[in-house]
Amino acid sequence: MAAYVDLDLVGDALIKLPFVRALRHAWPEAELIWIAGRGRTAYASALAPLMGGLLDRVIEESGVGAGLRAAVGAPRLDVLIDTQSHVGTTLALRLLRPGRFVSAAAGYWLSGVQTPPGYRKPRRLIRRLLDLAEFAAARPAVAAGGVVLPEAAQARAATLLPPGPRYVAQVVGAGGRHKAWPVERHVALAEALTADGAVPVLILGPAERDLVSALMARLPAARFPLQQADGSGVDLTIALAARCAAGVAGDCGGGHMLAASGAPLVSVFGPTDPAKFAPWCDRLTVLRAQDFGGTEMAAIPVAPVLAALRGAILSSATAEEARP
Repeated sequence: MAAYVDLDLVGDALIKLPFVRALRHAWPEAELIWIAGRGRTAYASALAPLMGGLLDRVIEESGVGAGLRAAVGAPRLDVLIDTQSHVGTTLALRLLRPGRFVSAAAGYWLSGVQTPPGYRKPRRLIRRLLDLAEFAAARPAVAAGGVVLPEAAQARAATLLPPGPRYVAQVVGAGGRHKAWPVERHVALAEALTADGAVPVLILGPAERDLVSALMARLPAARFPLQQADGSGVDLTIALAARCAAGVAGDCGGGHMLAASGAPLVSVFGPTDPAKFAPWCDRLTVLRAQDFGGTEMAAIPVAPVLAALRGAILSSATAEEARP
């Protein structure tokens, strides 16, 4: 079986991880092919280390006609899920004559599997994809579970964040500054977490390089693991998050990395819509600027974020105690 996308940047691919898990759960024995027809996909590059046991083949830049047929190398796909919405592409994919074809393009009108009566397209992007998996498999989509991290990333994370302390991850940046919680709020939050006996773990990417020295000076009790590692990677960031009792992030790729780790997550949103972009996470708390009288990220105070993190840390400790 195969899923078709136009292309996947890292952020797009992180959002789609629960969809990939749902496909593997629905077709545990099938050869699962991920096709990026009009570009490249992070599943073949930055996220490739996380695809063990999930995807069997990744095809890039195949187009939708003869090139795709040749790349797939099979006379007919049993199941083909079309995740994009351009009608012309969907019509071309239909010509491949898969055994079962599912597409949301044109309101599922071109799909070989129809939606139930009264179906309305969800606002949340990942929920739309999980619906595709559900309709294709004719049973509920199961997206539970985390990613399988490479042993090297887990070992490096254990060195950077050794056992003992209660770590809390803070993703400071975002793809656009308008989606990032103010740095001063992160500083105040880290100080409050330190007073609670936790150890703040600040996740700073290349875009926040200019903040590192000042934050290290102001937060001597905090950890800066990516700077200590002198490099980063999606697998290492997720492995670090998996060692944390909880985390906080805005609408950004780092938030989806925290969600992929399985750690409880507090997501802070301002000008963007959490109903559409919130990460898929079993233990998720969303705080919106609109709930505090504004639309910008600065409207979200420290106190409710700290309270949400304390609750998340408690739930994490309870879950840990319940394990056999």
